[in-house]
Amino acid sequence: MKLTVVGCGYLGATHAACMAELGHEVLGMDSDMDKVATLDSGKAPFFERDLDQLLAKHTASGRLKFTASYAETAHFADLHFIGVGTPQTPGADTYDLTYLYSAVRQLAPRLTDPAVVAVKSTVPVGTAPRVRDLLHEFAPAGDQVEVAWNPEFLRESFAIEDTLRPDRLVLGFEAEHTWAETMLRQCFEKIIEAGTATIVTDWATAELAKGAANSFLATKISFINAMAEICEKADADVHQLAEILGHDARIGRRNLRSGLGYGGGCLPKDLRGFIAQAAKLGAEESTGILREADAVNTRRREAVVALAREQLDGDLGGRRITVWGAAFKPNTDDIRDSPALAVAQKLHALGATVTVTDPKALDNARKLHPELDYTEDPIAAVQDADLLLHLTEWSEFGHIDPHHLAHRASTPTVIDGRGTLNADAWREAGWTVRTLGRRT
Repeated sequence: MKLTVVGCGYLGATHAACMAELGHEVLGMDSDMDKVATLDSGKAPFFERDLDQLLAKHTASGRLKFTASYAETAHFADLHFIGVGTPQTPGADTYDLTYLYSAVRQLAPRLTDPAVVAVKSTVPVGTAPRVRDLLHEFAPAGDQVEVAWNPEFLRESFAIEDTLRPDRLVLGFEAEHTWAETMLRQCFEKIIEAGTATIVTDWATAELAKGAANSFLATKISFINAMAEICEKADADVHQLAEILGHDARIGRRNLRSGLGYGGGCLPKDLRGFIAQAAKLGAEESTGILREADAVNTRRREAVVALAREQLDGDLGGRRITVWGAAFKPNTDDIRDSPALAVAQKLHALGATVTVTDPKALDNARKLHPELDYTEDPIAAVQDADLLLHLTEWSEFGHIDPHHLAHRASTPTVIDGRGTLNADAWREAGWTVRTLGRRT
């Protein structure tokens, strides 16, 4: 097939490259000329594992191209995916749909022939009818332009796998057995034939799917972190408690690891957006558990700061603190709502000199937080440190021999905010180790 992807940020660029990998001829469109030039050269303007290789492969083959022209996009194909960003509205918990409606308004007047517009962006329920109305109003093809909803469920650092081998495929339509359904089934034919669970549903259910999924995940993460708070008071071990719970098939072990909590550009935004949607629908009472999940997540950051102050006798003025981690999770350079940087910034505000290191996210961190110090070498970063904080669980950090660090630190004390370091090995090397969810 020939298809386009409008909006080539994290979601769109990944989707475009993966659609080319499936054998389609793809045109990616973005209004940012620098981004288009970078993508057209076979590179991504952000870090996502294996994406550069996929982009290079298919831009070289000619199967994947990029443009900044809506006219070229409209004439290229009759299937158009929209994957523009829908960030959180500043000062509110709702989604900002400015980029989505702008893309629809600019694409529509150029749709002179029947077409399918499939939206992948995360939105509040009830957006699809508005997109349909805009397309029918401004497209010369009128009601021959059909709208589909195809939510994404990508995990950063696993985005290619989640696109090519998803655990489910959700397709939302206004009515049954439409041309839009035929087009999307053809587009995803290889994925469907591989046995992927395919759920065909209405617009509203498809619109709710991403927010509901992320809200449930956030609640599960916050649940075990709430248990960590109890374990700290009870002198219990949350990691062993999680293992006990994880053996229950009804609960499962996945994402039941306590620590600093979640961040990133999706989970916090989608949880808060889902709560805001429920309130608009008159179902605010149903979201109490979700509001508490958000509150628990915020408390974990405060807990690390409190533990740091405790280890330094309450006074952070002039103390040297090293933070391992800037990205919100490993294997990405994404620092949006990063718990690690939130803690680092708070410690700096309390008077500490904070040095941050990260394998991929330092450039982004420097731009957002120039008040912090940075170094690329995690071992050198520990030199003369009064305290080491492990806040993003990069495998690179876990492989460092603590014996090589003890003599560098002014005080060999580490707070493992992710609970993934080998505490016994660190203690044997002379370190004092503190972990969230364990009293000692």
